[in-house]
Amino acid sequence: MTAPAFVPYLLHTLFPPNTHRPTEIGADVMMGLGMGYLVYWLTRHRKWGWLWRDWLTTVDHKKIGTMYLIAAILMLFRGGVDALMMRVNLAMPHAPFIGPEEYNEVFTTHGVIMIFFMAMPFIFALFNAVIPLMIGARDVAFPRLNAVSFWLFAFAAALFNLAFVVGGAPNVGWTAYPPLTELHFNPGVGTNYLLVSLLISGIGTTITGINFLVTVLRMRAPGMTLMRMPMFAWAALNTSVLILFAFPPLTVALLMTLLDRLAHTAFFTLSHGGMPMMYVNLFWLFGHPEVYIVALPAYGVFSEVVPTFSGKRLFGYTSMVVSMAAIMVLSYGVWAHHFFTMGAGAAVNAFFGISTMLIAIPTGVKIFNWIFTMWGGRIRFTTAMLYVMGFIPTFTIGGATGMFLATVPADYQVHNSYFLVAHFHNVLIGGTVFGLLAGMYYWWPKMFGYRLDERQGKLAFWLFLIGFWITFGPQYLLGFKGMPRRMWTYPAGHGWHLLNVISTAGAFVMGAGFLVLVYNVLWSMRHGERDASGDPWNGRTLEWSLPSPAPEYNFARIPTVSSLDAWWAMKQTGQGRGRGAAALRLRPQDIHAIELPRNTGYPFFLGAAFFVLGFGLVFSWWVIALLGLAGVWAALAYAWFDHDQHKHMRADEIRRIEASMGRLPA
Repeated sequence: MTAPAFVPYLLHTLFPPNTHRPTEIGADVMMGLGMGYLVYWLTRHRKWGWLWRDWLTTVDHKKIGTMYLIAAILMLFRGGVDALMMRVNLAMPHAPFIGPEEYNEVFTTHGVIMIFFMAMPFIFALFNAVIPLMIGARDVAFPRLNAVSFWLFAFAAALFNLAFVVGGAPNVGWTAYPPLTELHFNPGVGTNYLLVSLLISGIGTTITGINFLVTVLRMRAPGMTLMRMPMFAWAALNTSVLILFAFPPLTVALLMTLLDRLAHTAFFTLSHGGMPMMYVNLFWLFGHPEVYIVALPAYGVFSEVVPTFSGKRLFGYTSMVVSMAAIMVLSYGVWAHHFFTMGAGAAVNAFFGISTMLIAIPTGVKIFNWIFTMWGGRIRFTTAMLYVMGFIPTFTIGGATGMFLATVPADYQVHNSYFLVAHFHNVLIGGTVFGLLAGMYYWWPKMFGYRLDERQGKLAFWLFLIGFWITFGPQYLLGFKGMPRRMWTYPAGHGWHLLNVISTAGAFVMGAGFLVLVYNVLWSMRHGERDASGDPWNGRTLEWSLPSPAPEYNFARIPTVSSLDAWWAMKQTGQGRGRGAAALRLRPQDIHAIELPRNTGYPFFLGAAFFVLGFGLVFSWWVIALLGLAGVWAALAYAWFDHDQHKHMRADEIRRIEASMGRLPA
């Protein structure tokens, strides 16, 4: 190819004409503007060096949790735009809004973003913000790996969203089944974007699982036995175990698919002896535990919110611990219920149908325990508590429809219909999203030092709950009427039109709820009620013993725990009078020098190097890929030879900080 001809070839490769979809590109531009405004807001009174020094290079778990939360809200917006586009297209038969190819791309990105780039970072935001404080730890077990996890996720999300602007978006569905992913049938680079970004993000997720598993097992305060841990800490422990066993099958499946496309292997290519069904099994070996990876943290949130706002100890603590562990174990034995119709035989279907029904038992135990905790309590209907109240009936209906699908003959009737779409949104939104939003409202004062406005929060809740049922209630009926899922349009005359119109209207009500939530965040930044006590909800666990937000070192003196609900017990014995750490009986002579991890830029550069490596792999530009790989090795080598990994805070410096927060005599 001559040099003059290379330029238009390159432009056509990067920006093919059929990939310019204004709505998706507009969403990405709005996200970019939002991030730009955030950077401006953070730096308008300070130098850019402050942003790099205090945030981009931070290893403080609380700041990493804040960045995860910002990313999750942005991704919720991005995935929500995709959902609205699909609903607009399905509101009427033969709607001209987007065509079939564009619909497949929007459908794919919606699923991938909501599962991998919204729910997972939201969970990790709460883990980072709360778990070390809750178990009386000064930090996570591996602070620098924690930063690596975030930046791998962040750059993987950026790479995935870049697909709509450069090269073309994936169009194979979030499950990415072969033969849809085969190079012969799908020669564009969109599938490569999906595979590479999920591989990079999956590395970070696995590291996070290791980090919080070790943190919970090894970093607890003296006296905090496993059976004295808060339930949210149990949720983090079980979720971490699930991650460590669920993500390797996904990584293997994605890597084999990528090799089929880039190296022309034939792991899943049927015409060359491959086995597409092997991919399906590997994917769902990840996929169903993933349901509980995103659900267990929500259960943990509810187990903290309900006792706090009921003014009672959690009912049946031991049974809650056992049921959570049972869910973790049983979740690995149900994956084949996702393909009852493949013809595996009656014995296989019966086994997985029964195992699916069994997993409902420990889930039901939790719901009864939350109800019994509220029974006889003095319930305060805060926004966080309203999400619990909305969750219980919503998730119960979702679970009941799951039992319907676990009945193999019934599954044959509604498989791949809109009944299934309604079911999994019922449990993922009614369970996971409600739980994460409850956790956000509950721990927001601890993270930022001020409350979100309760009136606006309740308005957002009701819009979200009502919009949810208007959206997905009709979809159960559409499933019974025979409407298949994954349709970009449908013919008139099947009785689907009115139900789809109602469902689309509900989606916009949910969108209005999201806008109120965002407005609440922005309004409360300036006008929100400041939290001077560190314990605005009269909480029960150790994070509420600290000022809000907590200092970098968390605890000037690590507390000693003697019972469940340690902070509540301290307050009941009179140790909790006064502000914050008075319960810990801090005295100047009790404070000593502390060693903390030093900030470092290598996690950021490692994530950037993986981005370059991934971009090169997407387009098979091997020179760029090799440069990215060299950057990865350089960042890892720097980390290996960097011996200046800690900093020391002197005792007098800590005393000044504690005195400024009213926790010591000035």
